[in-house]
Amino acid sequence: MTPGARVAAAIEILNTMSDGLPAEQALTRWGRGNRFAGSKDRAAIRDHVFDVLRQRRTAAHLGGGETGRALMIGILRAQHADINGLLNGVGHAPQPLTEAEQPLSVAAEEAVHWNLPDWIIPQFKASLQDRVEAVALALQARAPITLRVNMAKTTPQAAAVALAEQGIETRANPLADTALTVTAGERKIRNSDSYLQGMVELQDASSQAVVAAIPPAGRVLDYCAGGGGKSLALAAGPATETAAHDIDPRRMQDLPTRAARAGSSIRQIETDNLRNEAPFDVVLCDAPCSGSGAWRRSPEGKWTLSATRLEELTQVQDSILDAAIPLTAANGCLVYATCSILACENEDRINAFLQRHPDWSVGFQKRFDTNDDGDGFFTAHLRRN
Repeated sequence: MTPGARVAAAIEILNTMSDGLPAEQALTRWGRGNRFAGSKDRAAIRDHVFDVLRQRRTAAHLGGGETGRALMIGILRAQHADINGLLNGVGHAPQPLTEAEQPLSVAAEEAVHWNLPDWIIPQFKASLQDRVEAVALALQARAPITLRVNMAKTTPQAAAVALAEQGIETRANPLADTALTVTAGERKIRNSDSYLQGMVELQDASSQAVVAAIPPAGRVLDYCAGGGGKSLALAAGPATETAAHDIDPRRMQDLPTRAARAGSSIRQIETDNLRNEAPFDVVLCDAPCSGSGAWRRSPEGKWTLSATRLEELTQVQDSILDAAIPLTAANGCLVYATCSILACENEDRINAFLQRHPDWSVGFQKRFDTNDDGDGFFTAHLRRN
């Protein structure tokens, strides 16, 4: 496909999303109907679509509308691309710009510059203070690809050398000793020997830092395990014995394969058996959240999140923390974490927990902003007095 044809495909996909179809489904549907497109074509089209989602308000502002064509024109302008060369009507490329689609010289509002919904800007300002603009801009960029080195099998230095021999360049990441940020060759990772042999695993550096901050422990429970990324990191790090649980066990269906590749042993525990397996020295609650710290990876989230849904999430977070209390040993540590940068999901939840349970106190507490090294995260360690 030509670059112009890729732009046309992105326009088509964005139009199919106008009725609420999620991006992944729209991309999959387009791919099934256009099997001639190669892997590089699909990757380029995906990049176009997600660039628009990360900067939708800017794209709409610079493109003069919300149609797929307007959004693509806007994002190409934001990227200083050769619009006339891409929209030239040649072959499968979109038709050239009309007179009405010529650039407008209208100043952008704050929300457009930050690419955030109006209603959430006060939450961002309150949560991030003078760092709000830096984080809002970071959420508009493509996320770094980061690997976690499996210290049970290799070292970061040895892993970096082995990856380089396989065409994957990396740099050390300051957020975690186990983290390597990929600087070139990211599309080769999943077929590389280092990945297939369990020497490295894909995991954000801030997520790795959250696990690294957990004190060494005997029995550890990953209470909201999801796909099991933190379970794997726990098994390779602070835990002697690792167990994983999720309210929806289907989310953990790939965990056995991933654990076998890493050479780790992780038991999965069903909800009905949790009390029988308790207590645990550490209970990690990586709670469901807005995902605001990782919106550059899932940019639809910031446009679909509502104030009502955010309030619902804070209630879920409170209930998860309360449910984890009887699972935590008397002298154990209850670890709370989110991939959110909103105080209402982080510090406010810890303060509310301490008000409900004055016999507990918070020790370690840290916030990670979204930046070039990692996603936005928050973590806090709670213990009984």
